[in-house]
Amino acid sequence: MSPASHEHLPARLWWVLAALTVVWGFNWTAMKVAIAEIAPFTFRTFCLGLGSGLLFGYLRASGKPMAIPRGQWGRLALISFFTITCWNILVVLGLQHIPSGRAAILAYTMPAWSIPLSVLVLGERMTGAKLFGLALGLGGLVLLLWDDFAGIERAPLGSLLVLGASFTWAIGTVLQKKFPVSAPLPAFTAWLMLIGGAPIYLGMLLFEDLGQLGRVGFWPAMGLAYNVLFSFAWGHWAWMTLVTSVSVTVFSLSMLVIPVFGVLSGMLFLGERLGWNEYAALLLVLGSLASVVIAPRRR
Repeated sequence: MSPASHEHLPARLWWVLAALTVVWGFNWTAMKVAIAEIAPFTFRTFCLGLGSGLLFGYLRASGKPMAIPRGQWGRLALISFFTITCWNILVVLGLQHIPSGRAAILAYTMPAWSIPLSVLVLGERMTGAKLFGLALGLGGLVLLLWDDFAGIERAPLGSLLVLGASFTWAIGTVLQKKFPVSAPLPAFTAWLMLIGGAPIYLGMLLFEDLGQLGRVGFWPAMGLAYNVLFSFAWGHWAWMTLVTSVSVTVFSLSMLVIPVFGVLSGMLFLGERLGWNEYAALLLVLGSLASVVIAPRRR
């Protein structure tokens, strides 16, 4: 399924990262609007069920393979548990307690977990340039949270839930490298969402009232539609394209630009004003991104 892992982001994938940054950066606002009127398990059921359904429909219409080879289902289930089940449940529960901007920043502390795990589990080589890029990126996230530390103390449950989601995403990313699934990428992505969503589908049926859907307003419905079409159906394909094409370190540092866009989108769409820390964070994260986008010189 996965090509060789590059130690920098290839030029052919720059557009994928750029588009994913926009889609997932804005998604935190759309998700916050949607769960204001849609219960969390119901919201995620629609996202995962319809998102995977769109991918399966594309595969059938284009005649591309959908099968997962025998013997690969255990790996698929393990990866989907961490990257889909745990991530989606923890994020949507955490968002009920903290603002979307803070949640986005906390969720993308993932490199702090994934890079050490990749060294310990995968034996990836840690260089000075990678450490410098990690320090720049995480320093940028700290600056974005500069004014919110008091808010974290007032809402520790929401912050801990989102940090837990970040940790499970890191585990799932490393597992995808440790136990790759031999299947075409679109089929793997569709099955990953469908299987990982199974506990969430059950939670919706057991704990939530489906009658709520008849009372959902226009903007929460648009937030749900955005998640299904862009964040899940397309976004998960783009995410899998990146994570299977580069090393864990390169992928993790590339993701750090997404919460920065989330903060900038608040200025564009909500009229929020940026302070010195937001501008400084942008420069730090761009510096971190440059460490993995620009190919190292070869002797």
